[in-house]
Amino acid sequence: MPIINIDEVEKQPFPGGATYQTIVGDDAGSTPIRLGLQISEPGYSTGTHSHPYLEVITVVEGTGEAWLEGKAGVTPIKPGVTLVLPAGLKHGFRATGTGPLKTYGVHASPDRLVDFCPEDDA
Repeated sequence: MPIINIDEVEKQPFPGGATYQTIVGDDAGSTPIRLGLQISEPGYSTGTHSHPYLEVITVVEGTGEAWLEGKAGVTPIKPGVTLVLPAGLKHGFRATGTGPLKTYGVHASPDRLVDFCPEDDA
């Protein structure tokens, strides 16, 4: 099993001011999951979206708010909070603090697939 140093993983820019580092997984789909670190600058929003597989997000630094389909309003998120998102559940989060919001996301898929739903943005 390889040992991965996050400082050596390329940062991919996301539109709107976040970066994403794929820690486990690759474009060839050689692993059964993908794990990434997303760093979202203050004010950044993922927008409402879903995935056709389970996603687990854990906040490791910063503050934000998340929204989930079927749940009214937004939920504050901070270090120690984990979101367990079943396949197809529309969701999103935004960074609300003065510093970056850092989250680890595990995608139960070899490929990171996203279906955006801007009509549902919170």
